[in-house]
Amino acid sequence: MGIILWIIFGAFVGWVASLIMKTDAEQGTVLNIVVGIIGAVVGGWLMGSSGIGTGGGFNLYSLVVAIIGACVFIAVVKAFRR
Repeated sequence: MGIILWIIFGAFVGWVASLIMKTDAEQGTVLNIVVGIIGAVVGGWLMGSSGIGTGGGFNLYSLVVAIIGACVFIAVVKAFRR
């Protein structure tokens, strides 16, 4: 059941980040899931390396960290595309 929750969490995070970064028209469901999961990893790494901590589990803080990480990931990808 855990992997299904991570996929749903990744899809939601990727979708929200794509709306914030205005890339929703370019991404489909699968790419939203990938962006959301990678964003959660990037956000966790950024928060962990800055000493703030990641919180862990499914909560509001983890959601915000994952969205920030997904937005950073989308911004990096957009920068390399240009």
